[in-house]
Amino acid sequence: MDELMVPRRLVAGDRVAVVAPSGRVDAERLAIGVEHLKGWGLEVFVMPSVLAGHERLAYLAAEDKARAEDLRTAWLDPSVAAVFCARGGYGVQRMLEYVDFDELTAVPKWFVGFSDITALHEPLNARGLVTIHGPMAAAVEQLGQPDGRERLRALLFEPESVTDLLAGGRTVVDGVAEGRLRGGNLALLASSIGTPTYAPPAGVVVLEDVNEEGYRVDRLLTHLLRSGWFDQVTGVVIGDFSSEDDQIDDVIRERLEPLGVPMVEGAAIGHEALNLAVPLGLPVRLDATAATLTPSGFAGS
Repeated sequence: MDELMVPRRLVAGDRVAVVAPSGRVDAERLAIGVEHLKGWGLEVFVMPSVLAGHERLAYLAAEDKARAEDLRTAWLDPSVAAVFCARGGYGVQRMLEYVDFDELTAVPKWFVGFSDITALHEPLNARGLVTIHGPMAAAVEQLGQPDGRERLRALLFEPESVTDLLAGGRTVVDGVAEGRLRGGNLALLASSIGTPTYAPPAGVVVLEDVNEEGYRVDRLLTHLLRSGWFDQVTGVVIGDFSSEDDQIDDVIRERLEPLGVPMVEGAAIGHEALNLAVPLGLPVRLDATAATLTPSGFAGS
């Protein structure tokens, strides 16, 4: 297992960069989100391609190479303490071939995002870097939710104050599990199988998704199961599966309960207004009976 790398905690006055590795970004929403970050005493710099647009494909923030270069430039800038994604959407997988993950992890710093950003979390976590699955810079509904905003701030500025990452949840399978926390968006995890950045987890995993029907969640979970993705998973945390399909909870239980590992559902992690940030790649202890998820490894960060 790769050496654990926990970036240093942020302090007021730190400079942070906003990048857009995925979908097109709304300037007004981004401006509101940036003000939330500035409210923490951060100096916020928006990278050039965030609002550039793609010449032919309206759903992308900018050209693939430009998005990748913005990520690299922001990350390797010694004056930047953290890199925030503006939003998810679709697009990260298109630019992965232009990202040198060994180069990035040689300079550990906080990286924040979720949903499509799972495709970047995976290779970073696999190399030992702890990243944050949580609200993004243009996610105005999530940053506008006080509890979610405070969780993100706490993980960045005073991580030792966060003692339970779940703050709620329901037991599905009793028991206790330990290991590094991995996972993210179900569709992105499934679509990474067989690619150069594929990095199956060993430890506790969190899963979330949005706008998927029950049968599609079934297909994605079945693909992960058949590929062996769950072979070294010790525990499962089910976040929000924001959908109108009321079969999804039953689908997830039917597919994953047979694993026999401790499992909770109903965690406020995902696309709802309350999105509680969690540190991917960090060692955690899941007590599924008590529905708690305790982080460790923040000492000295």
